Amino acid sequence: MVQDLCIIMLTAGITSLLFKLLKQPVVLGYIVAGILVGPHVLGESWVTNEENVNTWGEIGVLFLLFSLGLEFSFKKLLKVGNTALIGAGVIVVGMMVTGMLTAHLLGLDSMNALFLGGMLCMSSTTIVFKAIEEAGLRSHRFAGVCFGILIVEDLFAVVLMVLLTSIAVKNEFEGSELLWQVSKLAMYIALWFVLGITLIPTFLKRFKQHLNNETLTIFSTGLCLGMVLLAVQAGFSSALGAFVMGSVLAETIEAERIEYLVQPIKNIFGAIFFVSVGMMINPSLLLQHWLPITIITLVVIVGQILFGSFGTLLSGQPLRVALQTGFSLVQIGEFAFIIANLGQTLKVTDSSLYPIVVAVSVITTFLTPYIMRLAYPTLSFLENHMSDETKKILDSYTEKRQADASHDKKSSHRFPPLRIIKFLLLKLAMAPGINQFLRLFNENLYARERLAESQRGLEKEVEDTLLTLEMNIAEVDMPSNSAFAGKALKDLDIRNITGANIVRIIRGGININIPGGNHRLYPGDRIIIAGSDSDVATFQKLLETSVSTKDNPTDQNTSIILDNYTVTADSPVCGKSILKSGIREQGGCIAIGIVRPDDDLYINPDPNIVLQEGDIIIVAGEKQKINDFFG
Repeated sequence: MVQDLCIIMLTAGITSLLFKLLKQPVVLGYIVAGILVGPHVLGESWVTNEENVNTWGEIGVLFLLFSLGLEFSFKKLLKVGNTALIGAGVIVVGMMVTGMLTAHLLGLDSMNALFLGGMLCMSSTTIVFKAIEEAGLRSHRFAGVCFGILIVEDLFAVVLMVLLTSIAVKNEFEGSELLWQVSKLAMYIALWFVLGITLIPTFLKRFKQHLNNETLTIFSTGLCLGMVLLAVQAGFSSALGAFVMGSVLAETIEAERIEYLVQPIKNIFGAIFFVSVGMMINPSLLLQHWLPITIITLVVIVGQILFGSFGTLLSGQPLRVALQTGFSLVQIGEFAFIIANLGQTLKVTDSSLYPIVVAVSVITTFLTPYIMRLAYPTLSFLENHMSDETKKILDSYTEKRQADASHDKKSSHRFPPLRIIKFLLLKLAMAPGINQFLRLFNENLYARERLAESQRGLEKEVEDTLLTLEMNIAEVDMPSNSAFAGKALKDLDIRNITGANIVRIIRGGININIPGGNHRLYPGDRIIIAGSDSDVATFQKLLETSVSTKDNPTDQNTSIILDNYTVTADSPVCGKSILKSGIREQGGCIAIGIVRPDDDLYINPDPNIVLQEGDIIIVAGEKQKINDFFG
């Protein structure tokens, strides 16, 4: 077992490093590692016990979905609005139908067609996040649209897995069964959402001082696996349980910390999962099925661009945002593997379908960064060839949809969907203890939002107003080694150089709103900027170029060091007290300890103590200033 794990991790590490150097997603490296250690390339598998690998891979699926749940939030789903719901709806329905039609054209039966449609209707959350981040487009408006659509798709994927399992087991599709499964799922999620939000944050808050990183990691992992067992007992998949617990913990103020702590576990078992996926790929089989791989790849790319762009445009977004969104969702990923694995486990899909879908995922993932760059040329082509009448119609439709969305947002805040839960609970207020239960639920439900609001760069209303004016808001942290550190804004002339405006500086929890030209930037500052997509991108690039990446010998002289010096008769501090010796003022350092010849030790010595010949003084400060002072 140790040998198998060693081979998998070393091979995955080497291939992922290679793919990093090639600036490709490491997921592809893991799949390639699986192909290499699998039985189809070198004649026999390097792994002696593939059952262990499959077991580890199943654990990987759990932690992948648990991590997705931590990034997901039910409240986010209610806040993303019509754009995400309409966009995701068009994509899911369009790609599901297109995938099933494609499967029938390739000669597959109805069950294979159903599973293939499910595999093709969801983009890869991990790959889209990574591609947008690496392209420096995280602050662009379309990025928020993409993330909203992906949230809805993730939720649909969980529902789809439940439905596909039910259909595969009974080998038939019943409307009543669909209604029952959806209702059962909704009740299950609602039950654990209410109980989880009421109990778990309260427990975490009460024992916060005892929850160090180790304990919190163990506790959150235990909660995840506990919910997995409950989901299986309720007749759902283990993956659903992991996702639900992740989404419950996503509502707690410890969500970011938990996500950070479980990331190494997710990375390890997730890597094993993708390696296990690669081990099932037979390269000769891929060559044999090159035609369906090519056809399905084209269907995914063209279909996601068309349905993604149309759905986003239909929701009321401008053509530019719609095209950027559509061109970013041109791949399939994690859930495609999971659904394909589900079909293989239930023995309802052809064995060739799994490697075909994995090959399509690899190809589309590889092409994603390059296809994303085609959005702007496509936009320019369409704008140059569209009639003025068509442009007016699109602009008029966009303005109307955004006006309607703004009105809906203002009117819906009086009775948002989340309040329905509390409203129903209030009807039970006569039950013993329900008031305390309601108080805890209400307090925990919005605890994370209250914390985030206190740390927000701009007020939510101001941010929403700027976004409607095609202005983007970005928050960037000032690097410690930036050349801008200590310089006044008027000297940097950021507005004229980049077009972006610094609207707030957050320093040590203090907000400096609309800073003037005499305000200076310091390491650790959180800078809130407003501007167009290109303005924000230019500012971020300017800030990145201000960071020195070269080794600078003088940097060693400005770092803080600990050193000790023996006081001699001709020393400038001999016979003087620490207070009057000039150590702090002239030497730029502080005395943190004195060792006397008789081995007496003084820690944090009194400023009035007189330094004598033979004393060893321990100081902390800048190396160059210390050397200049003591000589």
